[in-house]
Amino acid sequence: MISAPITDNESKRQEAVEKYRLLDTMPEDSYDNITSIIASVCDAPISLITLVDKTRNFIKSGHGVNITESQRDISFCGHAIASDDDIMIVHDSREDIRFKDSPLLTDFNAVFYAGVPLVDNNGYKLGSLCVYDNKPRTLTTDQIKALKAMGKQVMHLFEERYKTFTLLAMQEELKERNEELKDFAGIVSHDLKAPLSNIIMITKLLKETEKNLSQQSMDYLGYLRDSSNSMSRYIDGILQFYRSSELVTEEYDSVSYIDTIEDVIAMTVKDEHIKVNYIPVCDTTILTHEVALKQILMNLMTNAIKYNDKEKTIININLVENKEEYVITVKDNGTGIAPENLKSIFKLFYIATQEDRNGKQGTGIGLATVARLVEHMQGKITVASQLGQWTEFKLTLPKKATVQTI
Repeated sequence: MISAPITDNESKRQEAVEKYRLLDTMPEDSYDNITSIIASVCDAPISLITLVDKTRNFIKSGHGVNITESQRDISFCGHAIASDDDIMIVHDSREDIRFKDSPLLTDFNAVFYAGVPLVDNNGYKLGSLCVYDNKPRTLTTDQIKALKAMGKQVMHLFEERYKTFTLLAMQEELKERNEELKDFAGIVSHDLKAPLSNIIMITKLLKETEKNLSQQSMDYLGYLRDSSNSMSRYIDGILQFYRSSELVTEEYDSVSYIDTIEDVIAMTVKDEHIKVNYIPVCDTTILTHEVALKQILMNLMTNAIKYNDKEKTIININLVENKEEYVITVKDNGTGIAPENLKSIFKLFYIATQEDRNGKQGTGIGLATVARLVEHMQGKITVASQLGQWTEFKLTLPKKATVQTI
């Protein structure tokens, strides 16, 4: 017999084998189904999916055998991956110098072999899908086509496995980075909030106690106070954004729709020129995350009030209950949003309107926080608007349990 040769690109080929994390893994139905099918199609007693490791063949799936590995140097598959052919067929190993007197022939009576290399996207041959028989024979044209097709399917499963591991690694990295950013936001907020509070307090004190300040000095103190307040709001927004996931846990709350709306109104409406309409026909109890839902509605309500140029601010809130979800809409009669800004409005730091009705610029954090909360709640939020007339946010939340209506 002749030992299976080592490939010219062996180190790179070995890296390609290892990247799929299949060596020494347990059997899986998706691979066992393929070996079972191809054994039936080729009318062969044995079918294998092998990965050619450094000194062995690891058998990922074996139909008709109970072994999990074999020596690489005496293997048929070792020869198959070293060949330039897209299929290696040994009609009678007893007459083939490469396998004559091989332990596979004497111990397992492996007379016939047909195997297709498993080739990755970079051209590296990882192993093979093969069939064995204990008698000399050949394969029909259709059987050869089937063997090649199933070989591609095996490779497809390998690639899907690799993509899954890659995505999981990316998710873990993003999770770690997000935790680092959240920690950083907390540290920055703590370190900056105190001096900003001092600045705001001192400017207020100076304006109230110093009688001999010029008008220009008073204006400068006003600018300093406004800038400090703006920075404080910005810091609060960043901290709220990175802590948003903490508001959504695995536990759900039974939330009264009417009580929630009334609470949000009490916390946001401080002006008699603001009118909030909603229909409390019945009290629907929603199983959701109460704090997160209130945070979302407060943000939408606050924006509806701040970005309104009408003499009377009108906000309409509506709940529609479907079989699988709740749909809450918040519509105002405010300044509206330009069409070119609608797609970007939920992005962090994106500012669609330069100033609110009080002349203050937004931070671009509030709606990003809303979108983040909705995502954690496995819901979705959309926006529609007519510039200068109205804006409507539609919040859709999945039902987590049967809704009780009183």
